[in-house]
Amino acid sequence: MRIAPAAAPPDAPVSRLNPLAKLGAALAVSLAVLASIDPVTPTVALLGVLAALPFGGLHYGRLLRRGWPVLVGAVLVGSANMLFAADQGGTTYLQLGPLHLSSVSLAVGGALGLRVLAIALPGVVAFATIDPTDLADCLVQQLRVPARFAIGALAAYRLLPLLADEWELLGLARRARGIDGGANPLARFRLFAATMFALLVGAVRRGGRLATAMDARGFDAGTPRTFARRHPFTGADRLVLAFGVLLAAAALAVSIGTSTFVPLVG
Repeated sequence: MRIAPAAAPPDAPVSRLNPLAKLGAALAVSLAVLASIDPVTPTVALLGVLAALPFGGLHYGRLLRRGWPVLVGAVLVGSANMLFAADQGGTTYLQLGPLHLSSVSLAVGGALGLRVLAIALPGVVAFATIDPTDLADCLVQQLRVPARFAIGALAAYRLLPLLADEWELLGLARRARGIDGGANPLARFRLFAATMFALLVGAVRRGGRLATAMDARGFDAGTPRTFARRHPFTGADRLVLAFGVLLAAAALAVSIGTSTFVPLVG
């Protein structure tokens, strides 16, 4: 398991934007989709996000390689609700034991799948184009987040590839000692749990050593910190943030205008 590469090259327009602007735009769109359970709101939001990607220098293929788990999750959620929905009205297309596919369940499942995708995709696009170091700098500079928290979170993110390497090493070490779950599902689960526990113990120990090393280097000092790189909030950042807010408003407006808006609460 590895951290996927960035979805856009470093010189792409979206890569040069302030991370907080991208996160703010993604949050606005996701909250708008979350506020309604109709199919129109997520459809408009998805179309707007996908249409804006080329202007930021993003490639659909690279984004798909980065965010395919979200697509798979949306398909699984939609399919499960299509086949096992409580409301099975309308025309029946398939009925096989507990599996029941009808026109109503097809619409409900499709809407939920679209909703999951529309909620997650803006965040995937934002995080796929954000450098973790830039995000930590912006959290401290613009949002006044304590430097200890921001730098600690950055260090934890940087250690994720080490966890992937350690997982592989633990698996190879157990295989060298003849420990293998084989075809027994219970044995494979016990082996997985033991490996996960060993990985957790190693991560806690490494985190403790890292915290001690950071404190020894003055990361917990009360003196004001300086920054090697400044990240001002530019006009382009404001435009991206405004685009996210406008897209969220447009998705809700189209849903309300077509009389399909169904609030999440109420």
